Amino acid sequence: MFFDLLNLISDPWIPVRRTTGPETIRPDQIADPDVLGFDWPRPDLNLACHELMIGLAYLACPPEDESQRYTPPGQQALRGALARLAPAFNLLGKGPLFMQEFELLEGEPKSPDMLFIDASGDSTAKKNADLMVKRDRYTTLPLPLAAMALYTLQDFAPSGGAGNRTSMRGGGPMVTLVRPEGASLWGAIWANVPCGEALREEELDALPWMRPTVTSEKGEVVAPPETFGNASPDPEMFFGQPRRLRLVADDSEVTGVIQRPYGTNYATWVHDLSPYYVDAKDQILPVHPKAGSFGYRNWRGVILQQDRRKRPACLTRLLGGSGPRLSLIVAGWAMDNMKPLDFLWSEQPIFSLSDEAEAAAYAMVEAAELASFAIAASVKDGVGEEDLSKGTAASARQTFFTLTEPLFLHRIEEMSTGALPDHAGWLADMRDVALPLFDARVLTGLDTLQATRREKAVAARKTLLWAFGGYGSLARKIYAALSLKLPPQPARKKKENVQ
Repeated sequence: MFFDLLNLISDPWIPVRRTTGPETIRPDQIADPDVLGFDWPRPDLNLACHELMIGLAYLACPPEDESQRYTPPGQQALRGALARLAPAFNLLGKGPLFMQEFELLEGEPKSPDMLFIDASGDSTAKKNADLMVKRDRYTTLPLPLAAMALYTLQDFAPSGGAGNRTSMRGGGPMVTLVRPEGASLWGAIWANVPCGEALREEELDALPWMRPTVTSEKGEVVAPPETFGNASPDPEMFFGQPRRLRLVADDSEVTGVIQRPYGTNYATWVHDLSPYYVDAKDQILPVHPKAGSFGYRNWRGVILQQDRRKRPACLTRLLGGSGPRLSLIVAGWAMDNMKPLDFLWSEQPIFSLSDEAEAAAYAMVEAAELASFAIAASVKDGVGEEDLSKGTAASARQTFFTLTEPLFLHRIEEMSTGALPDHAGWLADMRDVALPLFDARVLTGLDTLQATRREKAVAARKTLLWAFGGYGSLARKIYAALSLKLPPQPARKKKENVQ
């Protein structure tokens, strides 16, 4: 048995793409400029590997202040800084083990397939209901893949039955990563590392697997310390351990996982790499991805901060600086409780906006959401559908956002250079997209329809025209969102008194 194999600091275990081809590297080699990207077989592992490297850099050699934001350490400096962390990063063997229960767990091992978020649970498999999730894909795992899957599960842990705790950002968090234009992989990782102080070797018990596990049989919660070092994030932010797990290995592969319920129950943690919002009870809660594509309609509370929606800290601290232009990677599992629905990976442009311009951009997104409802409702009525959330109406709504996105981005870019918001122009942009979109889906072949259906289609188009022209309840909401003055409204007919 090779239980002493794989230290995640000193051994090569991370698959990457170099300019010269694929290779497996140590964490410090990420600083080589020809490393292009991670090369795990699944996108969620690639995403989690970004977070792991950000966390390792934060432990080993974080920037002391923002002046170091765009000057990451080289490979030799990174290797020396990481070396003191090595005792805490053994995957197998004796003593504390990476991201695993402090004490040895006894019990019947489950398949290592359980480490993947889209694996079927016991109940699902018994009911033969694993249509969108999968069973029995991985009977064994190579040690590197097991290590990355273990970190990914702890980092993104979804609901998993009684006592199986979610990640400190809830199940399936939205992950946001800043990427400076032209940055290497290491430069992009470094841009997301919070300022702070390096973890000393005698402080390794700040990592949850280096001390007795804090369990939650009685609902106990673990809140973040008020400060760490110079008010920097606690190291556990990047290394949360909600699940009580122990890997079982044979030779050089992981053959099973022992799990116990009621691991650490995190509460009120605010993670640097996720956006948050404040609910009606004034609780700060993490934003989660939704199934489908991510575009400008999703910017509120992620890229645009307004009222009770908070951008991720990794983005906030770089906005308005003198560094290169930024984009934002937005990624993560869209979940329905325990069920994965979709995996999101999108890269969005970031514009430096004044407070006035940002408020205007927020209003434009709000108006577009209302306008998309108008187009969907009109298409639904025009084709005779019953439901806005599916079929032709839902497709028209999504297409509306796709077609208006370049128009929106053009206007935002103009505002970032000092142009004044033009809400009337944005209303015209949306109208010019919505009407042809309606016509293509509803009026094509109109002459072949029955008279009643033609009448309803024509009436639906009139309703859509009213929404953009300033007439009707939905029009009032669109115009209010854009602070536009409504045109004179037709007088309401008075009801005749019946004697």
